[in-house]
Amino acid sequence: MSALPEQVSVVNVGLPMFAEALRAQGVAVQQVDWRIPAGGDLATVSLLSRLYGDQASTVEAANAEVVRRLDSGQPQLVEVSTVAQAVPGIAGRTLLHCGPAIGFGQVCDPLRRSMRAAVVAEGWASDVEEAQRLLAGGDVALQPANFHQAVVPMASAIGPSAPVLVVADEQGGTRSYAPVSQGPGEVAWFGRDTDAAIERLRFLRDVAGPALRRIVGSAGPLDILSLAAQGVSMGDDLHMRTQAATNLLVRTWLPQLAELPGRQRGPMARFLAGNHLFFLTLAMAAAKALTLWAEQVSDSSIVTSMSRNGTTFGIKLAGSGDWHITEAPPITDALYYSGYGPDDAAPDIGDSAVLELVGLGGPAAAGSPAVAAFLGGSMADARRTTEAFRRICAGTSSRFKLPPLDFTGTPIGVDVRRVVELGITPQITTGILHSSSGAGQIGAGVATAPLECFTAALTALATRR
Repeated sequence: MSALPEQVSVVNVGLPMFAEALRAQGVAVQQVDWRIPAGGDLATVSLLSRLYGDQASTVEAANAEVVRRLDSGQPQLVEVSTVAQAVPGIAGRTLLHCGPAIGFGQVCDPLRRSMRAAVVAEGWASDVEEAQRLLAGGDVALQPANFHQAVVPMASAIGPSAPVLVVADEQGGTRSYAPVSQGPGEVAWFGRDTDAAIERLRFLRDVAGPALRRIVGSAGPLDILSLAAQGVSMGDDLHMRTQAATNLLVRTWLPQLAELPGRQRGPMARFLAGNHLFFLTLAMAAAKALTLWAEQVSDSSIVTSMSRNGTTFGIKLAGSGDWHITEAPPITDALYYSGYGPDDAAPDIGDSAVLELVGLGGPAAAGSPAVAAFLGGSMADARRTTEAFRRICAGTSSRFKLPPLDFTGTPIGVDVRRVVELGITPQITTGILHSSSGAGQIGAGVATAPLECFTAALTALATRR
């Protein structure tokens, strides 16, 4: 007769309450976080079976190539130009805005204010009231920046004269564009249309843009992601926090800054000294250059576009031109400025979620104590955010290393199959804008991407043939 063991070790699959009960009794337990695939929806499980079954070899080969491109591309800042001169497909009175396509009648308040500020700064209207009439009457065309190889942060809207960073990836043959960061404070990208916000747009056009053009022309191409990788090792996530990378960039350009003409030198020095978010749009343009190369791969289940305009949220898969769109989500796990709270907050907004697709932002949260404050307050909370991305990503970055995780790489390549199977969607670190008052930024937090658009993208991929 076999004797029962005096000690046991347990693997518990599913409900954690059983593991917790055993631990309370001193029993060694390994918890396996298993859940019913796709919440038990039979139609979705059938689609997953196709993508993990008959189509698996095709999808996995495509995904490996997408991950390779996201990890090996070397986007460089090569020029500072203007929207009219550099961005393809722009004509007449056109504004590029964040997120999926949208009519002015559906535009949220912060983005509407940013559009009005841009119209005045372009000289198409003498004040915001006239700008409102032009926009409402359809006299200004609205185009998503993503439709023109560009990305813009938060509630941004930029016109033809706005300066843009021109980024090229020689290996992938791609070019991408992003505006010069407007910086903190009373600015249009935070949903403000005040005189000060409009004046900042004019400063970027008349002072910062020409100065940066001179700097880049003298310094030569800038390896953006080399600086970004150093920033990650110094506590940046390169989405919510970019201080380290910005400081490294200013040091890199210090000789060229010192050589600027006197009329530019002082204003640019003050602008950069007060703009801890300067590197953000550089990182976004670099990420866009990578995803533009990656999206040329067909049959992949990797997400290569993820964007929001404060009204809708959309994604695209590699190899497909189709956007899958649902409502923009609220921002949770938030810290608000004094006097503000969730009832004041606009939904998630901006193109900056492209960063989460290349291993920055949420995937890099475990290396950023500053970001941890918005994820529960501890580094363990930040680590859980990174590990959640690891469960839904197809690869690991070889350049973005996290010191608190023994220098393991950040997860890259959000796989729509894993998202839908596990019901885990990307968490996006972001700022919070006031929904209606024009107060601008009122806090920061984390937005959880809505599952619906990932399910729609999965369905389209599985039924494409």
